[in-house]
Amino acid sequence: MTDFLTGRQHRLRHGDQTAVVVELGAALRDYRVAGQPVVDGFGVDEAIDGGRGQLLVPWPNRVRGGAYQWDGEQLQLPLTEAEHGNAIHGLMRWTSWDVQDAAEDHVTLGATLWPQPGYPFLLELTAAYALTSDGLDVAITVRNAGSRAAPYGAGQHPYLTVGTELVDDIVLTVPAGRRLRTDERGIPSVTESVEGTPYDFRTPQNIAGRHLDTAFTGLERDAKGGSVVRLAHPDGLRGVDVRLGEGADFVQVYSGDTLPEAGRRRSLAVEPMTCPANAFQSGDALVTLAGGDQHSLRWGLMPWGTWGSATP
Repeated sequence: MTDFLTGRQHRLRHGDQTAVVVELGAALRDYRVAGQPVVDGFGVDEAIDGGRGQLLVPWPNRVRGGAYQWDGEQLQLPLTEAEHGNAIHGLMRWTSWDVQDAAEDHVTLGATLWPQPGYPFLLELTAAYALTSDGLDVAITVRNAGSRAAPYGAGQHPYLTVGTELVDDIVLTVPAGRRLRTDERGIPSVTESVEGTPYDFRTPQNIAGRHLDTAFTGLERDAKGGSVVRLAHPDGLRGVDVRLGEGADFVQVYSGDTLPEAGRRRSLAVEPMTCPANAFQSGDALVTLAGGDQHSLRWGLMPWGTWGSATP
């Protein structure tokens, strides 16, 4: 038994960095440097709202109407975004994940996704978190433990802060050449260039007055194949880089405009994703996992500058 709404709390430490990963959904509850929050998460006695820190598997974002065809079969997912009639953010957010490996600076949690109505496939999943001298590293890995090929996508939903009261003051850089325009249900309708639009963050821009719930792709990559989304404090003295590694070909940026008032525009969600919304219908970047196949999504957070010296 546990007294916490999100189950067992796995506390990590490395130097002046601390993080907390929870049993429920293997979500990232907290990440701090010198006691200062980098992740705008949730309290130890609070329920998770707005997807904070949650893993999004076996699909990120939305599936329109929850319906899709696979291998000649018509399948129907639960409509977990009832107001828009969509299936949202996968099937593993509200299940317990068990410890597979743990030490002071890292933890790996695992879970099984059993065949069920709407998703008749057997997957084994791990979520590995590690604090290093470069920040927080995350790897979400899946193996198809069944014999039937399965559709798959993954993402994660951290909300980030650089110490501003609202996201309006954040200076944002997203090295992406294209964005996905969506309809009123949050389903992509077209992919278009960001050139000459308010969504061109390839050079640093303040996001005041912009309402973002936007997927970006066409990411610029460095020599190691990575890409970096940067959030900076307006004074330029500190910030956090979101490192998009293996599998992270899309990133969703959400300014929290539809959250309850207390959390509205308080922090910026920067969500690494393997595929965009509605990939189960469109097939866009959807992973096909044959029996025994394995796939990983890797991303991380690298705080930079001066984060103060508050007590954790």
